[in-house]
Amino acid sequence: MNDSAPMASGDIDDLLAIMARLRDRESGCPWDVEQTFATIAPYTIEEAYEVADAIDRHDLHGLKDELGDLLLQVVFHARMAEEQGVFAFRDVVAAISDKMLRRHPHVFAGASVEDAEAQTREWDEHKRRERDAAGHEDTSALAGIARGLPEWQRAVKLQHKAAKVGFDWPGPEPVIEKLHEEIDEVRVEFAAVAADPKDAIARDKLEDEIGDLLFVCANIARHAKVDVGSALRRANHKFERRFRAMEALAAEDGVDLSALSLEAQDRYWDRAKAGEHK
Repeated sequence: MNDSAPMASGDIDDLLAIMARLRDRESGCPWDVEQTFATIAPYTIEEAYEVADAIDRHDLHGLKDELGDLLLQVVFHARMAEEQGVFAFRDVVAAISDKMLRRHPHVFAGASVEDAEAQTREWDEHKRRERDAAGHEDTSALAGIARGLPEWQRAVKLQHKAAKVGFDWPGPEPVIEKLHEEIDEVRVEFAAVAADPKDAIARDKLEDEIGDLLFVCANIARHAKVDVGSALRRANHKFERRFRAMEALAAEDGVDLSALSLEAQDRYWDRAKAGEHK
């Protein structure tokens, strides 16, 4: 008896058949069968981030695997929709194909566009017309920004949309000034919470001010044309790299890092930074 798993050909129909089998109510996988759109959505988001991580690490072999995982999420959602008689995977493919043809008339319909910036404006205009045709009643300049986006990404999109109607700082300097203003306001609210840690109103105000501070940080990144997610990933990687180096240095010295004072830990941090510069 051959217990090895069957090999797929690489045809999308193979993946569709696999998912159909996994979702079979009688002979499928119990975990896959009990999933819904809501329970799968977090995995979809997670897989998109893992694709971004592989790209960030320049891991093309890993990117192949992560793109497969992300494709599986699309197939999973499409299969559940097909079971409900709403749409199937091929409808998803047809919808995005139609959208690409419709939104690129300069490529497929003989229209012309000056440059990438002009194409971005045309793209937004196509989206607006599509929303109007679909009967969406939201006429705000901020319409069309998904609620499910990570909040830092939604902040940038809100700022970008507002900037299109002229509601924007003229450059980075006033944004940086605003950042200092928000930091001062956070200090005030921290002091209020410290004076009475049980004051729910004070804690609520502190959360508001921290939110304002983060919103301004996103605005600074937008003015710098820096992707907020990419910048934060780099900061996370830097912190992790240096902290792990701290742990290694302390272990070499036979020291328990957690038993040290903050001042002593800072010295290991400085040594970790100095090692990077070398």
